[in-house]
Amino acid sequence: MTHTYKISGMTCEGCAAKVKHLLSNISGVTNVLIHLAKQDGDITMEHHIPISELKKALSGTKYKIEEEQHSIETIPSDLSPVTLKTYKPIFLIFGFITGITLLIQFINPPFNLMQFMQQFMAGFFLVFSFFKLLDVAAFAMSYRNYDIIAKTWNGYGYVYPFIELALGISFLIPSLILLSNVATLIIMVVSSIGVIQSVVKKQKIQCACLGAVFNLPMSTITIIEDGLMVTMSAISLILLKH
Repeated sequence: MTHTYKISGMTCEGCAAKVKHLLSNISGVTNVLIHLAKQDGDITMEHHIPISELKKALSGTKYKIEEEQHSIETIPSDLSPVTLKTYKPIFLIFGFITGITLLIQFINPPFNLMQFMQQFMAGFFLVFSFFKLLDVAAFAMSYRNYDIIAKTWNGYGYVYPFIELALGISFLIPSLILLSNVATLIIMVVSSIGVIQSVVKKQKIQCACLGAVFNLPMSTITIIEDGLMVTMSAISLILLKH
């Protein structure tokens, strides 16, 4: 079940990340989604947790949590009111990266599929790492909600943005193409596992693909995003063998 609570005292993304961390540590809480602008949060729990226990988790801080405003059940993904407009940021980013990559190929004929994929993946990882690096702490807090590695080692969420940055740079260096594709294949397959599990369980979780800048819900679009990187790296490895 998911309940929404009024949370006061939050003034920045760092505050939101701290509140999320404190509430996430409560036994029985499976997910916490903080809405900084609205000064509230959606808390998903295995069983009803008394408000006193939630207040206890925030005791000693400047943050205050009030009685729930309303309760909402996790909405099945196939019935979710989320529309394509919700994912406008991702579509725009993919459109820009695709357009720029095609332009590079156009001014340097003939079209080379291998080069196109390497340039696309370079742009993908550089742009996506940029958004994560804007607030690494907030990203790490969101990422630990579904990534199988970040769940067991919180530090992975802090390292991951730099892994993407390194991959983006490596795809621009010809001598590192083989290593870049192998690393991408492994990393994105592992990343996809947590995403698929969350979507199958129909959990209402914030997707951390663009860090904490945009409040994007986890869905099949996230699976497609990871799957695209896995597919491109796999095809590149096949082409490298020939």
